[in-house]
Amino acid sequence: MADAVIFDLDGVIVDSEPVWEEVRRGYVARHGGRWQPDTQRRLMGMSTGEWAAYLSGELGVDRTAEQVATEVVDEMTERYARHVPLIPGAVEAVRRLAARWPLGLASSSPPRLIEAALAAAGLAGEFRATLSTERVPRGKPAPDVYLSVAERLGVDPAGCVAVEDSSNGVRSAAAAGMRVIAVPHGAYPMDPDAAGLAARTLDRIADLTERTVADLA
Repeated sequence: MADAVIFDLDGVIVDSEPVWEEVRRGYVARHGGRWQPDTQRRLMGMSTGEWAAYLSGELGVDRTAEQVATEVVDEMTERYARHVPLIPGAVEAVRRLAARWPLGLASSSPPRLIEAALAAAGLAGEFRATLSTERVPRGKPAPDVYLSVAERLGVDPAGCVAVEDSSNGVRSAAAAGMRVIAVPHGAYPMDPDAAGLAARTLDRIADLTERTVADLA
């Protein structure tokens, strides 16, 4: 039996990956860097400090990692103030599962974007524990954030089901010993090795039901 369900945010509840890509791609172009074909795939799951260092170092942006993080997150905050792009069916799926299991949130977004997204979705009260990878030593695909959320929920990671969309997110939750439900984003296909780690793959978050989770137990 599952003891808790832990959701990712970006790509699962909020359709923010295209927004992140647009904002960071534009930022790199404005500041003398060069976006690479695999950049977005690499960035998915990284903590703020990790992707800021990547843009500043590997992509040649002429700003420090600290400046990159502040300026990009400021732009994302402005975007969210205008519109938070919720994924159809995500709010209902979260509420369905919250009626049966304690929920956690393990996100690579900075805390202020997590708060803005959950407030816009009306979901802040549904999660008993929320955590940004900014608050743990390593971002995804390392298991740190999932292990920490399970600890905050007071449950064994092996008793948790995680809901993820990205390759690094699935790798992170699987490395924490959790069973993973993958809901890949159509624009960002999962790598074959990550797809193989998922216990179940859904076409859309609206298909996530209590039965889906219970069947994994």
